[in-house]
Amino acid sequence: MIRFALRPAALAAGLFVCSAALADDVDVDIVKAQAGTYLIASASGEPGCRITLESGNAIGGYSLSGADDCVKPLPALAEAYAWNFDSNGGLILLDATRKVLARFVENEGSPLETEDEQPLFMLDAPKGVDRLPTFASLAGNWTLQRPTGEKLCTLILTNAKDKDGNSPLSPSGDCAPAVARLNLAVFSVEGFGLVLMSKDGASLSFDMLENGNFEKSPEDGGKPLLMIKNP
Repeated sequence: MIRFALRPAALAAGLFVCSAALADDVDVDIVKAQAGTYLIASASGEPGCRITLESGNAIGGYSLSGADDCVKPLPALAEAYAWNFDSNGGLILLDATRKVLARFVENEGSPLETEDEQPLFMLDAPKGVDRLPTFASLAGNWTLQRPTGEKLCTLILTNAKDKDGNSPLSPSGDCAPAVARLNLAVFSVEGFGLVLMSKDGASLSFDMLENGNFEKSPEDGGKPLLMIKNP
């Protein structure tokens, strides 16, 4: 699923860093593995901006581009000039004077995020998407169907997040037997991933598409499924 920013080959970066890292302190393959374009956005669903982490050296670490796009949505990051790994293997954005503008930490099971009261997340994102999905933006009627157009079920997603971070959903009464047997009851949002769950532990995971709809994650196996937002 499309959720996390710290790529597997970069997880070992903490093994190479003993203080605020310099460009030569981290293996070049780790830097290249982390390089790429990411969306930085808040969980509130407000627009964010895309920054490209590059593998070339810069003052304070490694070069980046795209910070100009942050002027309006995230002005605090508009002066970002370089990026690096910190002493704990997290990821920092710095300005040209080496001042840390944002520090993203890894929490197991979650994307990289800042530790602010209203955190920012850094994630791989579908092209054309400038904000994170929220329970509010996903609330409404969705059609669960095959890519061929065969409709399997209508799901009503609600905006009523509980203490466990899930929100109720209601399947229609005419769901196909294979879907009805799942007894889907709640859903959760994980970055750009959507997980439908039953009360007995069954689940279906979906990845967000450029158009805002979802497709079943390849990791789930089985036949492909789409979730299409109804008008």
